[in-house]
Amino acid sequence: MIKKLIGSSMPNTTRTLPLRLARSAVMAALPVATVATSLLALPAWADDTDRLKKLEEENQTLKNRLDSLEQVAQKEGILAGGTGSTNLVKSMSNMELSGFVTSSYFYDSSNPKSGTSPGYLWNRKADSFSINKVKLTIASQPVERSGDTWGAAYRVSLIFGQDAPIVNSSASTVGFSSLREAYVELNIPLGTGLNFKAGELISLLNYESGDGGAANDNFSQGYQWFYTGNGPAAGAQLGYTFTDWLDVKVRLQNGLYAGPIDNNKSKTVMASIGVKPTDKIWLNFIGFTGRESDSLRILQGVSLLGGWNVTDKFHVGTELDYFVFDISHKDHGVWSSGGWFSYAFTPKVGAAIRAEYLSDTDGVDASGDPLGFKPNTGQDISSVAFTFNLKPLPQVKIQPEIRYDHSSLSDAFGSKKDRVVVGAGVSYLF
Repeated sequence: MIKKLIGSSMPNTTRTLPLRLARSAVMAALPVATVATSLLALPAWADDTDRLKKLEEENQTLKNRLDSLEQVAQKEGILAGGTGSTNLVKSMSNMELSGFVTSSYFYDSSNPKSGTSPGYLWNRKADSFSINKVKLTIASQPVERSGDTWGAAYRVSLIFGQDAPIVNSSASTVGFSSLREAYVELNIPLGTGLNFKAGELISLLNYESGDGGAANDNFSQGYQWFYTGNGPAAGAQLGYTFTDWLDVKVRLQNGLYAGPIDNNKSKTVMASIGVKPTDKIWLNFIGFTGRESDSLRILQGVSLLGGWNVTDKFHVGTELDYFVFDISHKDHGVWSSGGWFSYAFTPKVGAAIRAEYLSDTDGVDASGDPLGFKPNTGQDISSVAFTFNLKPLPQVKIQPEIRYDHSSLSDAFGSKKDRVVVGAGVSYLF
């Protein structure tokens, strides 16, 4: 009993002493172990330091290379902030791509034996489906008129298809078979801004656009566009806008019909005065003179183009031309007149009428020409075209058309002096 009481009430000093001694030994050993571990780890730390040093050297080398490449890119104008004359990214963002595709089918009542409808644009092949035009235009933003700063722009248009030989400047000239226009435009900070263009330029003469139905209210082209007008030609032009209602253009080009390459040492001078009496009426007075070739010594003339927006839906236009052909020191006159009337019943449905008359009494113009009139001693031509304009979608234009042509020649259209051409054209604009 005494043993039991003593054993249960006294502290267990004998049992805890070894644990305390062990704990003290461990605590005393920790600093030594830590130091030893640190000493053993020194080689690993040294390796990491070497690796970090190598990485820093490699990063610095890569940085130097990137800095060099960036300087080259800026110098060449590939990156913003460069000193180069061209900024590729900016040029691409400012570039506009547009155009259209036009196809049609028309029937010629004169049934020409050759299959070609004389004087008819844009379906010279009778009773044939035609891919009239595929146009592609690449252009920068138009140059802004300014008297303070310089500005520059460019425009290039290509046309492919059946109409290309007639529409383009010179399909028979190497390098120009598909070229419609190509020019550089500058704003020269003089006065309110002097406009300068140089390159292959569209004619100033024509009321109708050479883009045909894609741009005009009538699908077919009038006689005036070809016979008392002219195609694109290489040259340079200055234009100046004096006020909101008066502007002047002066152009020097190879010739009226020379196209991109001159065939003599002379040039043709053209001038246009644009007048806007009101915000709904515009007029252009045009004059030109120049030597075309050895046989056609001088070709000169005057034209009047005008338009009137009677209402938002009803539009009227006119063209009056007088040409003088000096052939072998003898003058031959050709004159023409035309009127255009269009009305939009709704945004999707409209109608247009074109009426025109051309007098070539000596056969110097509409005779033995590329449009197929056979050589003759002179003729008078009249024409009336009625066209519907249907726009089921903003980018689609459908143009059913019926046209009547008359000539003073009894066999102008095959064996007939009259003909009717009927059909339709469709254009997709982008």
